[in-house]
Amino acid sequence: MSVLPLVFTSGWASGVNAYAVVLLLGVLGATGLSDDVPAALQRPEVLVIAGVLFLCEAVADKVPYVDSAWDMAHTVVRPAAGAWVGALLAGHSGSLSDVAAGLVGGSTALASHAVKAGTRMAVNTSPEPFSNIVVSIAEDLGVGALVAFAVFHPVAAAVIAGTLLLLGLVALCFLVSRIRRFLRRRARRREERRLVGPPTGAPPW
Repeated sequence: MSVLPLVFTSGWASGVNAYAVVLLLGVLGATGLSDDVPAALQRPEVLVIAGVLFLCEAVADKVPYVDSAWDMAHTVVRPAAGAWVGALLAGHSGSLSDVAAGLVGGSTALASHAVKAGTRMAVNTSPEPFSNIVVSIAEDLGVGALVAFAVFHPVAAAVIAGTLLLLGLVALCFLVSRIRRFLRRRARRREERRLVGPPTGAPPW
């Protein structure tokens, strides 16, 4: 069977949490639960680095405004990770060219990253922090469940990932006003910080 469905699903998941994808695939391969995971993802140093970065993201992703800054910093990382994982999966299976798999994984990761980042901006317009925590936990659980499911049922998982991506893009259109509100609020905070002078009693230089 072509590896394309697994590449697509891993790309979608990488756009949400790339470190979780690398860590989970690596663990599934290293423990012998799947023969479809490339050896590069099973290397101990890859698993350790992915695990540490996953823990960092698990914390940053649940803090209002910090999550959006984290998303912005990962605008390149997540699509690159999706392309890298896709190319590795294609090279391991031999049923799809590395370049094609990289394009599919990277572009899918970029689209799902846009949905995630936009959704978080909309969520950050809410004054309480609990919505961030709930959304973050739901994303982590969704990525873990779908990637594990994709290893054993790639076609069904790809259908689910495609549906989630489509629904996310549609929802993003309805959240445009809240996203604009978030951007205006962030710009206003930056302007206020810029206009604030030195602390009282501090020398003018």
